[in-house]
Amino acid sequence: MQAELQIEYKERVIPALLNKHAYKNIHQVPKVEKIVINTCVGSAPDVKEALEVARTDLALITGQRPVVTTSKKSISNFKLRQHQEIGLKVTLRGRIMYEFLERFIRAALPRIRDFRGVSIKAFDGNGNYTLGVTDQSIFPEIELDKIKRNIGFDITIVTTASTNEEAKSLLTELGMPFADRTKKVIPKTEPATA
Repeated sequence: MQAELQIEYKERVIPALLNKHAYKNIHQVPKVEKIVINTCVGSAPDVKEALEVARTDLALITGQRPVVTTSKKSISNFKLRQHQEIGLKVTLRGRIMYEFLERFIRAALPRIRDFRGVSIKAFDGNGNYTLGVTDQSIFPEIELDKIKRNIGFDITIVTTASTNEEAKSLLTELGMPFADRTKKVIPKTEPATA
């Protein structure tokens, strides 16, 4: 069974992007390839406990078991040793990816305090979009009473788009609320006359 956002992509987004960018072939239309969610607990004194809390929360949020990431080299200033477990990541594809993206756009982002849209400057030049989430409490799956520590995430949306403009139109059509600060018109105040 397909997710609602996946059905919406096939029925509404593909025709809209075909008209907007004048693609010659339906296979040229960009699509979301995968979503990578990454978190790091660093070299905290209680790394094992922090990793376990992060593992539980990430599994609840994504519906998939996270993979442990390790440090590539030793850095003495950060009390970090090579191959030390420091974080977790989850790669979502297919139906689970569309379900997560739908929950993230429609349920989690509106729960951010003073939310005015996500930045349009977070594209990497190759059509991928990365944004940071400061804590896991915005996700409805997490019970606020049971939060032991705040965990921040990096969410990378990998698309098949070749430019930032194509990726932005794809994510806009999917419902991503971008904050276009360039379009805001600042009203001019006329000097007061005496």
